[in-house]
Amino acid sequence: MRRLRCCCNGKVKREHLDFLADNPLYTKRFAWFVGRRCRSSTIKDVAKELNLHWGAVKQLDMQYMRAQLARAGSPGPKAIGIDEISVRKGHSYRIVVSDLIRGRPIWFGGKDRSEASMNEFYDWLGPKKASAIRLAVMDMWKPFRNATHARSPQAAILFDKFHVIRHLNDALDEVRKTEYARLSGKDRRYIKGQKYVLLSHPENLSTDARKSLKTLLAANKRLNTAYLLKESFGQLWGYKSEAWARHFFDNWKASLKWQRLKPYEKFAEMIERHWDGIAAYCKPENKVSLGFVEGLNNKIRVFQRRAYGLRDEEYLRLKVLTCMLPAI
Repeated sequence: MRRLRCCCNGKVKREHLDFLADNPLYTKRFAWFVGRRCRSSTIKDVAKELNLHWGAVKQLDMQYMRAQLARAGSPGPKAIGIDEISVRKGHSYRIVVSDLIRGRPIWFGGKDRSEASMNEFYDWLGPKKASAIRLAVMDMWKPFRNATHARSPQAAILFDKFHVIRHLNDALDEVRKTEYARLSGKDRRYIKGQKYVLLSHPENLSTDARKSLKTLLAANKRLNTAYLLKESFGQLWGYKSEAWARHFFDNWKASLKWQRLKPYEKFAEMIERHWDGIAAYCKPENKVSLGFVEGLNNKIRVFQRRAYGLRDEEYLRLKVLTCMLPAI
């Protein structure tokens, strides 16, 4: 590249060429090639393959991802999914917000899981676009709910099915531990080591695991009742009318009577307190993909394992925001 002297101020400047990358030793075409390779491989592997320094590969990949974001344009979501991820040990969290209709993450940031960090998203989005949000899917975390009510009051709150079922699975595990502590001798052998057999879906179990589950439920009546209640609760998200959904939940809660399942009774009380955020799914306009947010979390964990040792949070942010975008 040539160096030129400016005729206005006399300073020496470097010539700018549109086909060069930010690193003038490489072209944009080569940077895009490196970025596409980094979508499926680690920086170290790409650097070894192309005989480059890993720092150069990282910078070219970041330029590629910024170009992807620029091509995607500014988001204007109608339905958002809110969740947090752990970026390092010590309860260090960042918030991820996704556009559930377009199926891509649109914001990554914050300093923790607080209401102030959630407000940073709405400040970035702007009041006009925040007023256009009609649905917000989240877990039962109060700061997220408070920030959404304050900054986007017209949005309906919908609690994520995954997190609700996780609370129910925790209640089932407490019942299992209680039964294990109550029994002694040979009866314990049916319960010991069967935690994941109880918590898994039947269709995901192997033949031996299904036999173990059948033996366990036949040997312990209370665990059998708890397991059937856990499996039947998933029907709640299949109703299209809030009245019928409420009727199902009332019957489910009434079936706990005389069963001596204290963890399930606490779970039912929690659902009662957060009923509005669960019944919102009964409306046809709120039928969005509830598994997208958790699927995105799994992708982010893969990025973190693949980039083990890197502490560049800007690189992680770009990886998260571009993981669902098409390649260029």
